Amino acid sequence: MKIVPSIEKESPDEIRRFQESKVRELLMHVAQHSPYYQKIFSATGVDVSAFKGLDDLSLFPTTSKDEFHNHNWEFLAVPSSRIVEYTSTSGTLGNPVTIALTENDLQRLAYNECISFTCADGTPDDLFQLMLTLDRQFMAGMAYYEGIRKLGAGLIRVGPGLPSMQWDIIHRLKPTALVAVPSFLIKLIEYAHAQGINLAASSVKKVICIGEALRTSDLQLNILGTRIKDAWDVALYGTYASTEMQTAFTECEHGRGGHHHPELIYVEILDDAGEPVPMGTPGEITITTLGVEGMPLLRYKTGDIAVAYQDSCRCGRNTLRLGPVLGRKQQMIKLKGTTVYPPGVFDALNEVGDVIDYVVEVVSGRLGTDELRLHLLVKESAQQATIERLKEVFKARLRVAPTIMFVTQAEIDKLQLIGKSRKPKRFIDSRS
Repeated sequence: MKIVPSIEKESPDEIRRFQESKVRELLMHVAQHSPYYQKIFSATGVDVSAFKGLDDLSLFPTTSKDEFHNHNWEFLAVPSSRIVEYTSTSGTLGNPVTIALTENDLQRLAYNECISFTCADGTPDDLFQLMLTLDRQFMAGMAYYEGIRKLGAGLIRVGPGLPSMQWDIIHRLKPTALVAVPSFLIKLIEYAHAQGINLAASSVKKVICIGEALRTSDLQLNILGTRIKDAWDVALYGTYASTEMQTAFTECEHGRGGHHHPELIYVEILDDAGEPVPMGTPGEITITTLGVEGMPLLRYKTGDIAVAYQDSCRCGRNTLRLGPVLGRKQQMIKLKGTTVYPPGVFDALNEVGDVIDYVVEVVSGRLGTDELRLHLLVKESAQQATIERLKEVFKARLRVAPTIMFVTQAEIDKLQLIGKSRKPKRFIDSRS
């Protein structure tokens, strides 16, 4: 049975009224139980009684990633005896932050992924193959696992193993759906072509894509998404989530952005001055968690830049939708007057078929300006042609010429695992 919360199909006005009551509950919770927000409310003189509606949320201060990192345990809003699971962020932009969850938080997380998989046309009849880690305090892996169990579907916990192992399991157990990073799907496709595997004959019908964008800012498939679809006729569903928000935004079959779950999170899209931007305009995703007991967050600035859409979706949901993350605020690169985010560079590299793998590095030049280095894994016979093609692509797309460095597989592996991150890094910020 397809689980679609009734609130998601209510009118925008009804969704707004519903969220006002949920935000009011959150404000009461943090005012009574969160040492961090008690301190901040006292220092700024704000009172939760001042909240009469969502327009009043601007009276309350935002929370930055640095504040969450520097005061991590002051955000704990329950006795430590109630914590049943400790997770952490990946540490992509610095040291990881611990997120502590109560039993109710775990149930909320399972519910979130259950309705998210439903949004991606998941059913109890599906068999999901999980191509991601479930260990190392990785919240997402646990969330997918629990969400699929709550959905009533079957699952296969494979982890991020080699394409040969993944295909062996696909052939033997015949999953109908995969949960995977899009760039890894390219490796599955390449392995299938090399081994004469008929992609069209596989049992896989859909893929829930995590960790990388599938679409451009106008919600069309980007180069990566197009390469997958051209080779393998499976349904692709993009997602956006973070450990801090404990909530996911997942596309439906129409692929018009990740759907918002109003009972789980409140979303603002803000400019650099902290003011709301018009719908359809890029801004920083700022979230308020709803129903989180352990470490609730109020107006938390994620650092992710995206566009929100409010028009009704053909699936019948009237919820806000988030487009792909255009970049992270801290990862903005200025190249000869042009503002660039890593996803734009990744998209350009994905356009060049001979590039097997890569790491993008930004460094400070002699004059203090940003410069781009591309560490590329390319067959030696294709290196010169790749240089010429990359010059064309970068000139057309970004109007800059990066420094190109060809590296070995071992060097790529070392770069991608800098800091022992649990997920491979494709971007390194080495600016002084």
